[in-house]
Amino acid sequence: MESLHAPWRIEYVLGPKEGEDGEPLFAGIAQSNDDIKNHVIARTKSSFAVLNTFPYSGGHVLVLPYRQVSDLDELTEVELLDLMKLLVRCKQAIASSMQPHGFNVGLNIGRVAGAGIEEHLHFHIVPRWQGDTNFMPTIGQTSVLPEALSETADKLRAALKD
Repeated sequence: MESLHAPWRIEYVLGPKEGEDGEPLFAGIAQSNDDIKNHVIARTKSSFAVLNTFPYSGGHVLVLPYRQVSDLDELTEVELLDLMKLLVRCKQAIASSMQPHGFNVGLNIGRVAGAGIEEHLHFHIVPRWQGDTNFMPTIGQTSVLPEALSETADKLRAALKD
């Protein structure tokens, strides 16, 4: 069995789950106009996509509704369709701009299922490459990302415009 280890994420796990002003993290990003600072790569009527600040791999994107809900059944049909369409567009953008060998796509509903911010539903799109985990994260406690988050965000924004 293969395991994906990301020990650098402990900073996120143990850290605060709210923005600088104390409001819920995703709500602050959703309302902000500073997409560059927040690494937001796309916005639609009901949803937005943002790079994960504590990624499992380069290009790890979160796709979430603007409205804070904790479960899929709380979304309207319009919100759900919009969210799924954005998720597919983001996966396509990652595929075309980063050429991963595969993807992990999913969401965690509830704390026991692994939701770090359980009050705001969010999908993870994690691009994977053959051999993408090595001694650096598992032994060296270091995440090796091939480029800066800002560069990845720019690349994905450009791919999403196509």
